[in-house]
Amino acid sequence: MKILKKIAVVSLVLLGVFALSPSGQELFAQGSDFYDKWRDFQDMVKIINTNYVEDVDWDKTMIGAQNGLMEALDPHSVYIGADRMGQINESFRGNFEGIGIEFDIIDDYITVITPIVGSPSDGLLHPGDQIVKIDKESAYKITRDGVFDKLRGPKGSRVDLDIARLGETELIPVTIYRDKIPIYSVLAKFVMEDGTGYILLNRFSSTTSSEVITAITELQAQGMERLIIDLRNNSGGYMDEVIKIVDYILPGGEKILSTKGRLKNANEEMYSKQKPTFFKQPIIALINRGSASASEILAGALQDLDRGMVVGETSFGKGLVQRQYPLRDGSAVRVTVARYYTPSGRLIQREYENGEAQDYYAELYERDEDKDTTEVEEDRPVFKTKMGRTVYGGGGIAPDITLSKPSTISRDLAMVRRHDIRFFFKIASDYAAIHPELGDDWDKFFKTYEVDESLMNEVYEKIFAIEDLELDGEKIREDDETIRYYIKSELAAKLWGRNEQYQVRVEMDNQIQEALQHFKKAREIAEAADYL
Repeated sequence: MKILKKIAVVSLVLLGVFALSPSGQELFAQGSDFYDKWRDFQDMVKIINTNYVEDVDWDKTMIGAQNGLMEALDPHSVYIGADRMGQINESFRGNFEGIGIEFDIIDDYITVITPIVGSPSDGLLHPGDQIVKIDKESAYKITRDGVFDKLRGPKGSRVDLDIARLGETELIPVTIYRDKIPIYSVLAKFVMEDGTGYILLNRFSSTTSSEVITAITELQAQGMERLIIDLRNNSGGYMDEVIKIVDYILPGGEKILSTKGRLKNANEEMYSKQKPTFFKQPIIALINRGSASASEILAGALQDLDRGMVVGETSFGKGLVQRQYPLRDGSAVRVTVARYYTPSGRLIQREYENGEAQDYYAELYERDEDKDTTEVEEDRPVFKTKMGRTVYGGGGIAPDITLSKPSTISRDLAMVRRHDIRFFFKIASDYAAIHPELGDDWDKFFKTYEVDESLMNEVYEKIFAIEDLELDGEKIREDDETIRYYIKSELAAKLWGRNEQYQVRVEMDNQIQEALQHFKKAREIAEAADYL
């Protein structure tokens, strides 16, 4: 009952404050039925509290009401509970404090997938290591939350681990002192044999622009002549970071982005800064329907300003500017205050007419990218790039070139990949421990190594021995070439690291291989706009 009274009092106070505010006075002056709806809400609370079959958990119920309120606005305005705030802030802040590993729970133990470069674990822990004890206590059957509780902690604090390592008969004691751990946005960066640089970008956090600019500088020193920025399934992040990246590759005075909203301070136009030098090589941005928000700002600016080509499929269509407002209990609301527009004036946001979030997301995956191009274009508003090329609005960024769909694998192989035993990781870890000589020469491994038949026979034997999967042997074997690439890429990760792992993966990525064929056109577009 105390909670009910508190809800009623708070509701009345908030209503009074709102009614006296300029926004509230404007709302009531417009003949809005807001007051009636507010009173109905209070009546609902009283009816439920008096008549519901059980005692009501009002904390839980009010959180549900808060979620529903935000969901009714648009798909991206959200209520964030106090228990989630730390995790969400951390994911974009760019660092946390701990030992620095990417891990999974395999065979009921924490298994190191890779130590984070530059972290306290770098050089002390190896991919495939299993953490058996933490501070002399067993880590067997530990949960993910338990991992965070045990391994994260303040900078400078000590943690003692007992490690089971492939090839070693006894546990290895390892002492690690926690430190700040960077959360990298650039997952991979390397130069291919033909001089094409590749950057895989998975988010836009507080360190992304410096990571990308550093990566470009390093790749140029390695002989890069052109650049692919892979934005597939990049869901976005900080707008300021993408603005810095676009600014780095443009001369001064180019409009990068504009925002328009109801509030004056939500209306902005952002331009590149005047500077003596800027990045001057051809660029291709690779996007898919999972590329959203900041990814679409980057792709849209490259396309509208004729700075680079965009290839892949039409992006997600998330072009709403959110601001986060804290609430008294430590929770927050993230509210849409404006919309994003590309330099040509295209609205990035996809339509959200019927207010059903489920339909909004389902539509994304029902979209047919193979549909006749002319038919699709007829339904979309037309805009012009800086040099007069035609581009299309209507939500999301439509690519200059639509690529073939990603190569598919059988349902059976997909089940093996998704299985929590991390099958291919374990196979590669075991094999690398027996054959350390494979790690002597990267160029030789990359160009000539092929998975031999004896290993493949072992792979198939172990695949079919996975107890909780009923697999079709013929279907699995149809993916033989793909399985060999999976194993080779995991071996590369184990023997060298993530960059080498992705170099192998790029070889089997049909969309990247297709994108490479369009650099001639990308160069022509950038040259015509006087960027090169």
